[in-house]
Amino acid sequence: MGRYPDGVRHSASRALLAALGCAGGLVATGVVAFVWPVARAHDAASLAGFLSLGAYPFLADAANTLASSVDAVHYAVVGLALVSIALVRRRPRLALAVPLTMLGATATTAALKPLVAHVRYSTWLGPGHQVAAASWPSGHATAAMTVALCSVLIAPAVLRPLVALLGSTLAIGVGYSTLILGWHFPSDVLGGFMVAGLWLSLSLALLWWSEQRWPVSEGIAVGGVIGPRTLVAWSMVVAVGCGLAVAALIEHRRLAATDVQEHASLIVGALAIASAAALMVFAVAVALRPFNGGSRDPTKAPHPVGFRFKKADRPTG
Repeated sequence: MGRYPDGVRHSASRALLAALGCAGGLVATGVVAFVWPVARAHDAASLAGFLSLGAYPFLADAANTLASSVDAVHYAVVGLALVSIALVRRRPRLALAVPLTMLGATATTAALKPLVAHVRYSTWLGPGHQVAAASWPSGHATAAMTVALCSVLIAPAVLRPLVALLGSTLAIGVGYSTLILGWHFPSDVLGGFMVAGLWLSLSLALLWWSEQRWPVSEGIAVGGVIGPRTLVAWSMVVAVGCGLAVAALIEHRRLAATDVQEHASLIVGALAIASAAALMVFAVAVALRPFNGGSRDPTKAPHPVGFRFKKADRPTG
């Protein structure tokens, strides 16, 4: 059996810790949604602020388009495309991890919605904008984040930074869209992100454990690296950019003068969603970086005998 670097042997436990962290985050968003009165008030105020952005016709149209991009049909098509890419790359285990993550995440969200359904009436929203009782966690946010994370998982190493940027943009865009349309509270969106992160982490744990238990003999991919510093830098850029964009929209419409608390909560909610999306997506790219400063891609196992022949040295007989 092939001998793995220490980083690979411990990856499964680290992935399980990440899953535990996402489960804790899910519980925290549930507390915000249902239990803590002060947090619930700011949650509703943030949603009211997003609803006010619907005054921009182009934002309302874009929100409808983005939200529909992760409906059931599109979600299934994207899943099949990701599986196909994994198979073309000769990564059958990744091809199995994608449907496991996508089906597990959507099933968990679908089960939680009716289980914890609770009326969350808020005077911030008025009688015509109340959110349905079974709205936590958001299915749209779950789907968007799951697509983003799985895309990073199956992408070649050299393309992961770009895929991570595009994926986090999709997750943020869909999350904001459901708020502008009044379908969900910000806590619902964050809860959906946590469900997706939970299942991706579990799939990574299973993937890395299986590669340690049953090594494969394909060559090792060489590609780009995303380190922790890059993770923080890109996440800050994405989050601050989204926050500034929302603040500019508020100022442009002179909406800030209508209710300071509402729009302060809007900016905080926008920053929280953007930060969570960017950190989660780029964190997966960091987790998949080569180990021990080398060029190994942990989605691929090393040669069973611990090294690989150069092309010129391969036996010809």
